[in-house]
Amino acid sequence: MEPKIQEVITDKEQMRQWSRTMRLHGKTVALVPTMGYLHKGHLSLVEEAHKLADVVVVSVYVNPGQFSPSEDLSTYPSDFNGDIEKLMNIPGGVDAVFHPHNLYDYSSNQDTIETPNVQNGIEGGVLSCLEERGLGHETWVRVERLEKGLCGKSRPVFFRGVATVVTKLFNIVEPDFAIFGKKDYQQFRIIQRMVRDLDMPIEVIGSEIVRDADGLALSSRNVYLSPEEREKALSISRSLLRAKSSFKMGETNCRELKNLVIQAIDDAGGEIDYAEVVETESLMAVEEITRPVVFCVAARFGKVRLIDNMEIHV
Repeated sequence: MEPKIQEVITDKEQMRQWSRTMRLHGKTVALVPTMGYLHKGHLSLVEEAHKLADVVVVSVYVNPGQFSPSEDLSTYPSDFNGDIEKLMNIPGGVDAVFHPHNLYDYSSNQDTIETPNVQNGIEGGVLSCLEERGLGHETWVRVERLEKGLCGKSRPVFFRGVATVVTKLFNIVEPDFAIFGKKDYQQFRIIQRMVRDLDMPIEVIGSEIVRDADGLALSSRNVYLSPEEREKALSISRSLLRAKSSFKMGETNCRELKNLVIQAIDDAGGEIDYAEVVETESLMAVEEITRPVVFCVAARFGKVRLIDNMEIHV
């Protein structure tokens, strides 16, 4: 099949009408939400979407709502033209790219979020123009218990921003399927729970982590690692593999497994945010592995915060 992108859509109503037209023609729709700066991990989600649905939509939108003022929104990497080229070269391409200017008016939320002053252009990264003036938006979606642990401890506004904008994307695109990478495991489970709780007619699919040949989980932020930091960051995936191997050899005590990972990352010069073994759906911490769990880790190397995880099946 020839590489293709049928349409690049920036308008919400046009996007909604596009999806509804597809449905009128009996086609199913899959959505792959992204923040752009695409890598092989994102492209694997698109490939998975092609297996599930007749047409595939990729959204490219850097969401200000999931960043606190102290985080790296203004420097988040962006290359929209490069993203389009990568999508065109996937077997089958994509049927539509949804690239909205802004999905939330933060003008009444200045105590919570600061929208960066960025050029409004196709290569400009975060597009900060507000579509509506006057009273800003003030409705948020929260998955209250699942958002509290893991990344939610150090990033208290993150999942509120994710759930709200993903809800808006779902309402605009109206997909049958939505595909998320399991590297952001907590995010994946939060979106699944949100869809269940709010009776959204969408199947949320978790796609496996894609790694570089050396084991580092692919991330848009990896570009900010120096060669030395990148080498040290391999301690995350390598220690998770050792923990999984230790479990297979009979170690079920989570404290012992966590100590193994924490020590390896400390020795490599990383700064641990968390290392937790949690139940796969509830994300509740467990002390002994007697049922399927996921070992989730977040750590900083230099200024770059990385997350990774490994599922352990019983």
